[in-house]
Amino acid sequence: MFALTLGVLHRASKRGVFWLLFATFFVCGFTTNGLIGTHFIAFCGDHGIPEVRAAGVLAMMGVFDLFGTTASGWLTDRFDPRKLLFVYYSLRGLSLMYLPYSDFSFYSLSLFGVFYGLDWIATVPPTLRLTTEAFGDHDAPIVFGWVVAGHQVGAAVAAFMAGVLRVQLGSYLTPFVIAGATGLVAAFLALRIQRLDQRKDDQDAPLTLAGENA
Repeated sequence: MFALTLGVLHRASKRGVFWLLFATFFVCGFTTNGLIGTHFIAFCGDHGIPEVRAAGVLAMMGVFDLFGTTASGWLTDRFDPRKLLFVYYSLRGLSLMYLPYSDFSFYSLSLFGVFYGLDWIATVPPTLRLTTEAFGDHDAPIVFGWVVAGHQVGAAVAAFMAGVLRVQLGSYLTPFVIAGATGLVAAFLALRIQRLDQRKDDQDAPLTLAGENA
């Protein structure tokens, strides 16, 4: 099984589509678990928000995440997953840039919590569909596992980066702006994954995606 996993990774890593999926999911982890999941309560504390209240907002994100992910699955069955990822990452990036400049009132934090919760794991269904289209039903589960590894690497990088910058600069402004910018970059990377004509070999082959040979 270990050899199979590495073999699939070796084949997938030769295709540009894998790195586009890996990069966008890196940003997903960077902007969720790594930044918000790790530093949101401390960020609110810098603005005088008690820990329990900030934790409540974070918990609210988890509740709305259930609705957002379910809705994203429904949308992924009906719309182009690339365009969905573009919308998700763009709005996520803009919201992260907005938060440091908000007034941190109950209304603004609640609005951010609801929106960010809906968007938190909404990227999973379209990313999984793109992975299946690119690598087929046989290899896609393993490839998606490696893409998820990119998510975890992104989370680790953001957790470390935001903590270091907070200590050095005395503010979370820069980490949140950086994270917001990565969200916008991921949005445009998602649009680069363009579908081409389906290959016809001895049997139906999985859809190929642009960037495959990049």
